Amino acid sequence: MTDGATTAAFLIVVGGASLLAVTAPRLHRNDDLPSLERWALADRGLGPVWTWFLLGGTIFTAYTFTAVPGQVYGRGASAFFALPYTVIVCPLAFVLLPRLWAVARRHGYVTVADFVRGRYGSPALALVVALTGILATMPYLALQVLGIRAVLAAAGLQARGAAGDVAMVALFAGLAIATYRHGLRAPTVISALKAPAVFVSAAVAVGFVLARFGGPGPMFEAADRRLAGSGPGDASLVLSPHQQGGFATLALGSALALLLYPHVLTAGFAAAGPHTLRRVCVVLPAWTAVLAMFGVLGIAALAMAVDAPPGAAEAAVPLLVDRLLPAFPAGLVFGAIIVGALVPAAVMSIAAATSFTRNVYVAYFQPTATPKRQTRVAQAVSLTAKVGAVAFVFGLRDQAAINLQLLGGVWILQIFPAVVIGLFTRRLHHRALLVGWAVGMLAGTVAVVREGFVSLVRIEVGGHGGQVYAGLGALALNLAVTLALTGVYDRVGAARGADTTALPARLALRSALWRAPEKGANGS
Repeated sequence: MTDGATTAAFLIVVGGASLLAVTAPRLHRNDDLPSLERWALADRGLGPVWTWFLLGGTIFTAYTFTAVPGQVYGRGASAFFALPYTVIVCPLAFVLLPRLWAVARRHGYVTVADFVRGRYGSPALALVVALTGILATMPYLALQVLGIRAVLAAAGLQARGAAGDVAMVALFAGLAIATYRHGLRAPTVISALKAPAVFVSAAVAVGFVLARFGGPGPMFEAADRRLAGSGPGDASLVLSPHQQGGFATLALGSALALLLYPHVLTAGFAAAGPHTLRRVCVVLPAWTAVLAMFGVLGIAALAMAVDAPPGAAEAAVPLLVDRLLPAFPAGLVFGAIIVGALVPAAVMSIAAATSFTRNVYVAYFQPTATPKRQTRVAQAVSLTAKVGAVAFVFGLRDQAAINLQLLGGVWILQIFPAVVIGLFTRRLHHRALLVGWAVGMLAGTVAVVREGFVSLVRIEVGGHGGQVYAGLGALALNLAVTLALTGVYDRVGAARGADTTALPARLALRSALWRAPEKGANGS
């Protein structure tokens, strides 16, 4: 159990985040009128510092800082795929986000489904992109609640029963009110506290750990001995040859998937311009350093024989902090992790609400909705998403949320051809993209569920096989079907005597509309 000093430090950090949320209106312009773009994207006006806070705070969630060291605690080196994965994300973001921002800003797109609809002229394809994003985001949002609950319970800050539930609801109630009123500006200002809090907390915790063991060598030796004695058969602090393929594909597939999530794209669209995004992507790997320090804490939890509850390895680091650190620093670490969940949770709810409003409500139910009406609908949906996430975690087992989030990563990868390839070419046929998406969704879901909700599946080709990330395998099948059907549709169109006289003019018009500008707005 914790004491008063821990609770006081925890409340200082969480209270500071709440006070910062009150300052969100200062990011508004005095002449602001209600519009979805201003509420959901902060009027696309965030500079490099704010964008770095927001984008890093959105990508690196609280559950990341507990689940990755928890996987290290349970399985060893294979969990460190998160480090190359977050490094790979940075050059990909450097190339893709500025280009996508430029196209979105030029045409007034607020969501990636807006881009897909304009790019291919297919409402059906835009709808499946929007629904896939929402479907993948909701369990991810629920995991932020799950991460908060794991930290509170492990730290002794959450009582069992109704009192603990009230504490959880209170945390999200404040977040819901702030985001309802101020939209993306609320998590933006909270992220300014998250970054220093998480960086300092990680450094302090690692410092205490190294002092406890007298250096990294004894810590790694003790962790390796305990993992060999209590972990699964393939658990080790060194990758075995048969794990390397799965490790590499999991890192690559996760990096490709991350940039397709609506909350990451929402944070990117809020930047002031392409140049801002490029500058941010250059220094984004600093967040990976923090993730590496939390991974070290997972090794320390092994070395100190922390006894996490069965099936709750994500509690290993909070339990380690509670055991090793003095009361006040421990409270600061717990508060930092909690604040670390509030930023991505807010952005996820905003992104899901914006996608629903633009690509479902307006597209199919109320095409004449005014900007003010669209904003009101998005605010209501955002509030509903947060309530639903809390109810989801209270109503289902923790493992159910984890399983659904695993499927979410597989699902979101299936919009890669429509979004990323669509940024560079218009050759893919929209019907082929729809069929490829459906095949990838089905194949990825079946593979994950059949293997008992694990991310790696074994693939055999020509008598040789190995472990492959299920999402990447499904994406490969998706691309193969899309490319094959695009060729079929092109040949069918030519055989039917398509109007080729009008084709050059149509292509020229689409090229003029879609050519990404060399320079974006706001100094880009």
